[in-house]
Amino acid sequence: MKYLFFLFLLISTTLFAQEEGAAKKVVYPAGYEAKIDEVYTSVNGWKGREDIYYNPTAAKPTPVVFNIHGGGWNHGTKESQTGYGSFFSNGYAVANIEYRLTGVASAPAQVEDVRSAILYVVKNAKALNVDPNKIVVMGASAGGHLALLAGLLQNDHRFDADYKEVNGFTIAAIIDKYGPTDLTVPGVEKNRSAAAFLGSYLGNKDLMASVSPIYYVKKTSPPIFIVHGDADPLVPYEQSVALHKKLEDVGVKTNFITVPGGHHGGFDKDKNKEISAAIEAFLKEVVH
Repeated sequence: MKYLFFLFLLISTTLFAQEEGAAKKVVYPAGYEAKIDEVYTSVNGWKGREDIYYNPTAAKPTPVVFNIHGGGWNHGTKESQTGYGSFFSNGYAVANIEYRLTGVASAPAQVEDVRSAILYVVKNAKALNVDPNKIVVMGASAGGHLALLAGLLQNDHRFDADYKEVNGFTIAAIIDKYGPTDLTVPGVEKNRSAAAFLGSYLGNKDLMASVSPIYYVKKTSPPIFIVHGDADPLVPYEQSVALHKKLEDVGVKTNFITVPGGHHGGFDKDKNKEISAAIEAFLKEVVH
């Protein structure tokens, strides 16, 4: 089934559009402050922005979760993202990231942007009262792919653009919701979204592997929480199965929730509550 991956993705633009929606307002607790549209990078006239919700008066620097929207790498907005209540209630700061879409640039631009957004916050950790050693990266679908890449890179600076000098940080955990893990599978050239993302990397197995998270897994990788529906018509469930197996093989802590009959997100209310509770428990265990 993995070989059908990119054929399934041919319909991704239509289905991902359901995730995008209109701009939504993030409600954050009293005592928190918000930096909206904070510019973390500028590339050829394009400005990368992120919304940062943080607690400047917390008694000690707080953990921070970076959220990355999905959309087949070709659409989606940070303004479509909400639902950070459990993070706020556990004292987390939240950074909601935008990145260059494939209409602007192809790989590795998206990875560079996510890494830059993270390292901008690391560089400004003191002012934001966040702990740079308690970073969580989270995303769904294409956002899950980028979260995995950004987190598994850890202190590898190959995609860090103007932030290669920033050190002294730790990715403490990754939350991956049905993200693609291997972009080297056969059929990639037949999918417009994947081909647009890969750009000049298409056809070069080494470069395609360099933006495939599964090839970065090693025994020192951060703990990873995975959720995936086993009837996902866009990103094959087997991609997460393979990631989970590789994590277990090298001894990395991982929790894998399979949603029986689940499609590409859109799980029912009870299942989403279960997943949220499991993520909260996972982070309490691994983010120290």
